[in-house]
Amino acid sequence: MLTVGSVPSAHIYVQHLQPVDAVGDDERVVRPPDPTPVGATSPGQWWPPVMLRPDWIAEHAIEIDVLHVHFGFESSTPAELSDTVAALTTHRVPLVLTVHDLHNPHEVDPTAHLARLAVLVPAAAEVITLTDGAAREIADRWGVRATVVPHPHVVPLDSFAGRARTGAPTVLGVHAKHLRANSDPVPVARALLAIARDRDDVCVRVDLDDAVVDPASTWFAPTVVDRLRSLADDPRLELRVHPRFDDDALWAYLREIDASVLPYRFGTHSGWLEACHDLGTPVIAPRCGYFDEQHGCTTYGFDDAGVDIASLATAVDAVVACVGTSRAADPDERRRERDAVAAAHAEIYRRAMVSL
Repeated sequence: MLTVGSVPSAHIYVQHLQPVDAVGDDERVVRPPDPTPVGATSPGQWWPPVMLRPDWIAEHAIEIDVLHVHFGFESSTPAELSDTVAALTTHRVPLVLTVHDLHNPHEVDPTAHLARLAVLVPAAAEVITLTDGAAREIADRWGVRATVVPHPHVVPLDSFAGRARTGAPTVLGVHAKHLRANSDPVPVARALLAIARDRDDVCVRVDLDDAVVDPASTWFAPTVVDRLRSLADDPRLELRVHPRFDDDALWAYLREIDASVLPYRFGTHSGWLEACHDLGTPVIAPRCGYFDEQHGCTTYGFDDAGVDIASLATAVDAVVACVGTSRAADPDERRRERDAVAAAHAEIYRRAMVSL
């Protein structure tokens, strides 16, 4: 049995690194729950990650075989992460790092994130990433070979179901959630509306979490909301502002739309895209990062110069041409993929331990 301290263990990605069915104790990977930070204000809060603290490592090193870092280290400076690495070295705990993001979607400027990665990537006994493109970039930047292990399913295997959409018009969904740093829905919605005006069988639906209209919220964004409301004067675009979807509501939403258009100016990989794959929702993704490698999808140009409307229109036409043919992923296949992902991680942990 291997005990892996995971940062964070509560994340759905990390939870789905376990095989679907239990295996023998000698092969099992155990991931203890996240320690609760002092002063935590939210139920289940894992940030800032306690497991990255040198004092926690010193006290608990005997309890874990490997420390596997995924998310949350943006709360640490490069100097603090160097202290984390030093503590792991002192107590002979190997570091495994999964590079989910080469450009943190919560930070416009990638400099700080890359500086943190510049500490963790060379120090890791094993580096994992999700796509070949990301692995090439890691090798180019830091001279480190990353093992590519695909993203496991996101939607529960018993929740894969037929799609709800059956008729016209084609609904292009843009869910901007709480407008994190890489999300810029206004130019994308404007371009989609222009495309819809030239097509009788296309409409646009834009969703926002209601935190963006709450003056007390960190995510309050009245200017963005006002711009989207002005676009919604056109009946071809519907704006919905609502409480954040729970999982069941999110799966229902993804079944209702005919395509999910990701309004990201930057990014690397996407759990949202993975959920769309599970449910058979086509994705139109920007040509940044490695979304199209994660799962085949149509793409469009979107950068500081704005939306390339010609490429977006081509992507929309491709989706319209295939409406009604999309199907949810095969849960049995996704189960086998998850088991393979779990086995790959167990092997990586063993290699990391031997490297000491």
